[in-house]
Amino acid sequence: MQKTIRNIGILAHVDAGKTTITEQFLHLSDATRTLGNVDKGTAVTDFLEVEKARGISVRSTSVSFTWNNTVVNLIDTPGHVDFSAEVERVLRVLDGAILVISAIEGIQAHTYTLWYALQELKIPTIIFINKIDRPGADVQLIIDEINRELKTIAIPLQYAEYEIETSVYLNEFWSEGEANNELLSLQEKYIELLAETDDQLLDDYLNGKKITGTRIKQTIKTQILNADLFPVLMGVAKNNLGIPELLNAVLEYIPVAKNNNESELSALVFKLEHDKKLGRLAHVRLFSGSLKNRDVINNHSLAIEEKVSRIQKVYTYKKEDIAELFAGDIGILSGMPKVRVGDILGKPNNIPENSSLNVPLLTVQVKSKNDVDYAKLATALKELSSEDPMLDFIWLKTEKELHLKIMGNIQMEIIQSVLQNRFEIEAEFNEPTVVYKETPSTIGEGYVKYWMPKPCWAIFKLKIEPGIRGSGVVYQSKVRVDDVQQKYQNEIEKTIPRALEQGIKAWEVTDIKITLIEGEDHVMHSNPGDFIIATPMAIMNGLQNTGTSLLEPMLNFAISAQEIHLGKIASDLTNMRAEFANPEFNDDKFTLEGKVPVSTSLDYAIKLSSLTGGKGKIKFSFNGYRICSDELGQTREYKGVNPLDESKWILHARGAYKANDRVF
Repeated sequence: MQKTIRNIGILAHVDAGKTTITEQFLHLSDATRTLGNVDKGTAVTDFLEVEKARGISVRSTSVSFTWNNTVVNLIDTPGHVDFSAEVERVLRVLDGAILVISAIEGIQAHTYTLWYALQELKIPTIIFINKIDRPGADVQLIIDEINRELKTIAIPLQYAEYEIETSVYLNEFWSEGEANNELLSLQEKYIELLAETDDQLLDDYLNGKKITGTRIKQTIKTQILNADLFPVLMGVAKNNLGIPELLNAVLEYIPVAKNNNESELSALVFKLEHDKKLGRLAHVRLFSGSLKNRDVINNHSLAIEEKVSRIQKVYTYKKEDIAELFAGDIGILSGMPKVRVGDILGKPNNIPENSSLNVPLLTVQVKSKNDVDYAKLATALKELSSEDPMLDFIWLKTEKELHLKIMGNIQMEIIQSVLQNRFEIEAEFNEPTVVYKETPSTIGEGYVKYWMPKPCWAIFKLKIEPGIRGSGVVYQSKVRVDDVQQKYQNEIEKTIPRALEQGIKAWEVTDIKITLIEGEDHVMHSNPGDFIIATPMAIMNGLQNTGTSLLEPMLNFAISAQEIHLGKIASDLTNMRAEFANPEFNDDKFTLEGKVPVSTSLDYAIKLSSLTGGKGKIKFSFNGYRICSDELGQTREYKGVNPLDESKWILHARGAYKANDRVF
């Protein structure tokens, strides 16, 4: 008989204590005999050498255990913003989440990012306030901050006695027994908040009817399903205080994974590992159907079929073979050498939408310290990029350059450590560069006449226009199939994204509208490859005619600090080319919101902390791209063979000129 399943993620800003909570869960459920310790490098879910050394999580890790006859698949996620991509992929496979907030630091920058993603995907979430024994902890202040800053309704299920002391202990907030005046006052405050979400509750409250704790919990249980209401628990994870109650709350408030075993297979690959013997290990969540060893399954994303050779689950320190994986469960599949992160297996019907937390806005060149490791480094980076597609690995063979996109310096340091420990490669990184883009400056045309040396024939004209900001690439054709056969037009459309990877200023071209307006093929000389070769020439010819403008990435920001620092912060923002509105004041504090270029604000969080003695807060979120001058941005030399040099480009494309521009 299949047990009920909960798939939960544990999320937090770095150092809030989520991995310690995971270790307590495993120990409490008898999944481990010895309690793991993050600081000592013995945490089960921190298995990479760099995680053990630094005491932080950099990869998502799933473990399974049983609690009260329920299988809990728990995914411990990284807490540092540089590893947002790991969290982003995990969110799509969760039935619910635990958001951990430190009672000392409260809501931190990355907490906002995680919260908005949980809200966007409507993931039922339990909030756990950790470290309530520490000096400076104020649970009630944190709950008020959650409701105010996150604009939500968070209802406590517990209250702490003697917080900020080692003797702190927890009581039931909604007990049916007698309560002191302070607790009664707090209960009434939260009943009024709840009444805003429930008409019947509001009516009963206004009519003086007693609102029981049982009814409060039932209201929370109903409304958490749509992520409209959030229970708050608290404790001290390192001392196991509040952990049993938190684990029980997972079973009470997080919905059971749906058991659609009889439906068609629908699964999502949310993580990829590499094993020396088994090759790619695909971590999957089954949303419907079931899987057995030796099953041949359809990879919907790649439009191919592959055979599953082995199915495993992770129980603490080891992977165990299982014969079958059922709907609602999480497992690891082997035997699929082409599978990628994010691939949908089977039907896409039941797969949740993706939520983007952050976008890599820096690019960096990676070099091997030992020249003989160059090819080995390229292979290693390709493997790491398959595990994290946001790294967007590019190998420029002509220049012997290897490039990655990254979130920040911490991620760069972690990659360097992984290359050393896992691949035995000593690598070094150039200074990261902000990822700019470019867009057409005016309307123009791009023309190509590729008809020599025969046999070849691809002649066509493109109209190129600036697009609306954020529109990406928009393509359409106004050419009849009598002039250019549809199969050739298809090749033009498919080649355009590759042709736009570098523009006149050597950055990716975006916010562009391309229209095929004229063209002709030849009944004898044309073939699909001709249009593949010709498209980059037409694009670059058009961009040369329109000219391009640089686009720089922008961040939304919100700063809160004491009023005494307003003048200096406003001066800093002005020097950073920020745009901001008038500040809002609350007592002796202010909040300032606006947008600022990435290039000028990379280290401002550190500067703000120093300026305000650690009391100032700043949160960033990606805003988009806006036009900037070449002087304020950065232009580059074209990498590889430029299609504007048509003779060399044609020789290169035909394999006669040995200079591969890019290998992915």
